[in-house]
Amino acid sequence: MANRWRQYSYVAQKNYLRRIQIVLAWVFVFLVIHSLITGFFVSNRALENNAMKPGLVEGDRFVFSSFTLHHMFRDRNEGNLPFRRGQVVLVDRAAGPVRHVPNLFFDAVVRFFTLQRISLFPREDTVFVKRIIGLPGDTVSMNNYVVRVKPAGEIYEYTEFELAERDYDPELPQVSPRWDESIPFSGAMGSITLKEEECFVLSDDRSVTNDSRTWGPIPADSITGRALLRYWPPTRLGKP
Repeated sequence: MANRWRQYSYVAQKNYLRRIQIVLAWVFVFLVIHSLITGFFVSNRALENNAMKPGLVEGDRFVFSSFTLHHMFRDRNEGNLPFRRGQVVLVDRAAGPVRHVPNLFFDAVVRFFTLQRISLFPREDTVFVKRIIGLPGDTVSMNNYVVRVKPAGEIYEYTEFELAERDYDPELPQVSPRWDESIPFSGAMGSITLKEEECFVLSDDRSVTNDSRTWGPIPADSITGRALLRYWPPTRLGKP
């Protein structure tokens, strides 16, 4: 009798539809909040290779901040970059001009419903986790896989470790004394001065050359986020 009443009662059907509308409204609100957070504030990402070993290894998962809003509104004449030397960052090699807010929002929606597998922008083959070594105006050089940096406006140069915000321990390949430094990726690099809005990034595993040694200096706007926290595995919880 109760089921039949719900089937034929206008009041019962109206209440049922109202409950559905409330549920859909909450789903929509959650989706909007999730999309805004992951599109403009923070996101999570798994490290898919060992290019950042020994400190960071394949399978580690991180929370990254997003520089989307910062890149949109910062004054490029003032510099005001949201990252520092030594920090672990996301580099999006496909990032061109700053993407429009509606596109970023819909991209977050698509990624939400596809469990991060599909994006409106090319991602999987263009986004890398690297470490910031040089900032705009720096002069950088490399010897035996260790970088020396002369900051803009200063007289002296320093090792990359002296200027880094936090300690890190890159993996330096053992090179034969007979190795010819003229061979590409030998671990030696002549001095280059970074232009305005250019940065220099490297892998912690210096045998991996998929970084500024092959790409050259990268635009500051292609650095889209900074690692805030490693949350997996739990035994390695902490700031990367």
